[in-house]
Amino acid sequence: MTLQKDFLVPEGHSKPIGNYSPGIAVRVPADARWVFVTGQVATDADGGVVAPDDAGKQTEVVFDRIRAVLAAAGGELADVVSLTVYLSDLAGDFDRVSAVRNEVLAGLSPTSTLVEVARLAETGCRVEISAIAIVPAGRG
Repeated sequence: MTLQKDFLVPEGHSKPIGNYSPGIAVRVPADARWVFVTGQVATDADGGVVAPDDAGKQTEVVFDRIRAVLAAAGGELADVVSLTVYLSDLAGDFDRVSAVRNEVLAGLSPTSTLVEVARLAETGCRVEISAIAIVPAGRG
């Protein structure tokens, strides 16, 4: 089963500059599962930071980690309805992070918020992404 998502782009709104929507209305069946993915950073299984000088590579790792959490609930990236992206260096990393994000989310347009923060909890991490997904019944 696929959830019905209505992508909301109100008249007079500027066109999104990436794969995101200003808003999404989702018709959620009662037996669907909401999945909240805590902020993911680019660390390996031992907690070591992956590619501390490469925000693009870190973004790839972060999306792999998000995919794994979603898979544990029977979900996939197509189920994501909202992302929050935190960068420690917006000016220096935006282009690399955005390129990976747009590639990973090609054809998908979740809502998305991007903020710059003074630093992330894990030293050496340049990007952190949290997600909210709705997984249709029968997959989780």
